Amino acid sequence: MMTRAFWRATAERTIRTGAQATAAAVGTDALGILDVDWGEAFSVGGLAAVLTVLTAIAASGGTEGPGVTETVARPAAHRLPRP
Repeated sequence: MMTRAFWRATAERTIRTGAQATAAAVGTDALGILDVDWGEAFSVGGLAAVLTVLTAIAASGGTEGPGVTETVARPAAHRLPRP
């Protein structure tokens, strides 16, 4: 969890999740761009982003990846050769 790779992957996931949640809130809130409650939409996106970071920390379990089933790819020099 204390690696740069962990935080890069977590930041990417956080931005993606926050944007998706904001887009979903905008899409369900109004028909026109002027009718959107932007404060509410960004609040939903922000909460989703915070929860994503907390989930990544909780799920890391001391591994390098931000999720339970994923790992951060290592450079080719660190991989074992294929048989």
